[in-house]
Amino acid sequence: MATPDLLKDTIRPTLLRMTVPMMVGIVSLMLFNLADIYFVSLLGTAPMAALAFTFPVTFSVVSLAIGFGIGTSAILAKLIGQGQQEKAAELATDNLMMTLLLVLCISLVVQLFMVPLFTLMGAAEQQLPYILEYMDIWWLGAVFLVTNMVANSALRARGDTKTPALVMAGSSVLNMILDPLLIFGWGPVPAFGIRGAAMASVISWTCVFVIVIYILYRRYNLIILMKPVARRIFDHWLTVMKIGLPAALSNMMTPLAGGMLTAMVAQHGAEAVAAFGVGNRLESLSLLVCLALSMTLPPFVSQNFGAGQIKRVVSAYKGAIKFALIWQFLVFMMLWVFKDAIADLFAASDLIKGPLIMWLGIVPLGFGMQAVIFLSASTLNALHQPLIAMRISILRLFVFFIPMAWIANELWGLQAMFMAFVLANSAASWVAYRSVSKVLAVKSAVHQ
Repeated sequence: MATPDLLKDTIRPTLLRMTVPMMVGIVSLMLFNLADIYFVSLLGTAPMAALAFTFPVTFSVVSLAIGFGIGTSAILAKLIGQGQQEKAAELATDNLMMTLLLVLCISLVVQLFMVPLFTLMGAAEQQLPYILEYMDIWWLGAVFLVTNMVANSALRARGDTKTPALVMAGSSVLNMILDPLLIFGWGPVPAFGIRGAAMASVISWTCVFVIVIYILYRRYNLIILMKPVARRIFDHWLTVMKIGLPAALSNMMTPLAGGMLTAMVAQHGAEAVAAFGVGNRLESLSLLVCLALSMTLPPFVSQNFGAGQIKRVVSAYKGAIKFALIWQFLVFMMLWVFKDAIADLFAASDLIKGPLIMWLGIVPLGFGMQAVIFLSASTLNALHQPLIAMRISILRLFVFFIPMAWIANELWGLQAMFMAFVLANSAASWVAYRSVSKVLAVKSAVHQ
């Protein structure tokens, strides 16, 4: 299948052609996470709650990777659109090397603060051993997780979404095979418990790392062997980080807020935390179509922005927003109808089912507005306006989300807190849409 021409091909079919493979890839990634929580749930409530506590921390690393990937995609897409293949290869090579070294350093430092961090988040003393068993292994593979996501962003910058999708699917299949084998043991393989889930992830990420780097090197020549020059590496890193760092900070605010929300939910017991952890993973699965669209929209926006074709950018953005609102409402209806069956599948006990059913009946109503927010943020980053995207994230989480959730939880309890999630997303989505509209109006006036 030929790579689509993002500057000339019809907008809707082009985005559809790019988004469908990414949907497959993201489904694989979400199944990766759901497999972890499903098999760990079979170990009991305590390990399941421990895994829920790890989510804000692990998602922080994922958010860092997403930010770096956004910067990589925005810069590479523009260079590739301009026909500067050699410069794009130099930048991609230097960026991947710096990403690997940075995450390695972060992994070594953060491991020193695991106990106080999870204690601050509200983890009980009996949950800490499970948390530490999981995270001690998980940090070993974090460098491969982040580098893989940045490398996949480089592939998407070329308009290739099929290869990342296939790679993510392979990773998910390998993880689903290794999870039960390493968690429960079989034959000569001992049962590692919750550590086995982390081991399965690390092995899968390592295999993917080797494959993706090979593809970038052999197929696309985006990794090249060259003499390391400090000034060149720094300039490339600075270019990417002008977009990537604000985007990373924006994404890292989400797990930070998630940690605060987890601490609020912990007031209602370990069962509520376990249900909330399941909900967080179901949220990602429910948003997968729009998440895929948010990953294919930026290369389209960046290339057309660089070419001065702002009308194509406006059409693509508004079409994506309309689709997101309609699609996510249909997803909400499906989750509401099947909430009892879903709770039976993922809840380890009846005490977990209650809060999980409550979550399924309320929180997904706000997913459409949440999709508007991250589609708007991805568009702003692609337009090289990462600071505006970061301000929207701050406003959403720390002006709307956290205050509204805290007030609702303190005054009326867990159900009201879930309702506050929907209201917060609604308010933030309006601000996000208006912000993108203003930026596009300015860009249109400049190019007229």
